[in-house]
Amino acid sequence: MKILIGYATTEGQTRKICRHVADHLIDGGHSVELLPLSESDDPGVARFDRVILAASVHLGHYQQALSDFVADAAPLLATLPTLFLSVSLSAAGHDADDWRGLETIANEMTEATGWTPDRVEQVAGAYTPSRYDIIRRFAMRRIIAAKDPGQDLTADREYTDWTGLDRAVDDWIAA
Repeated sequence: MKILIGYATTEGQTRKICRHVADHLIDGGHSVELLPLSESDDPGVARFDRVILAASVHLGHYQQALSDFVADAAPLLATLPTLFLSVSLSAAGHDADDWRGLETIANEMTEATGWTPDRVEQVAGAYTPSRYDIIRRFAMRRIIAAKDPGQDLTADREYTDWTGLDRAVDDWIAA
């Protein structure tokens, strides 16, 4: 299959996740094109068999590049099998309120763009204080201290479950 993987990222974890998914799919014999949505003019969505889009949650929203891309491509996306990877630190935890919030954010994106993905996977992101400005570092330290009290607040840490991600992508491909 020929698969488009489009992504929007802020600190780079979503890009890393998409590169991992691309490698996994290529290893499975598929053809993959990786597209940063911020650089997208006309990706020719119709030439693909399937589409994976990914973006990260920041302050309750996805990046504008995702919204812009989806708003333009929604009619074509509706004709193809699609998977949306929603990346956030909240997906690393087990708090029911956090998970309801992630579902709400994904639903708001659907309402705003007119695109309903066939499948949405919540993917845990990363805590990367080395990449944050002073204000974000302060805010993120407070969040991590509350959610993962044993975490070293000065060290970068990936929460992404790579095996679970591979399994979710494989399930979507097989469906």
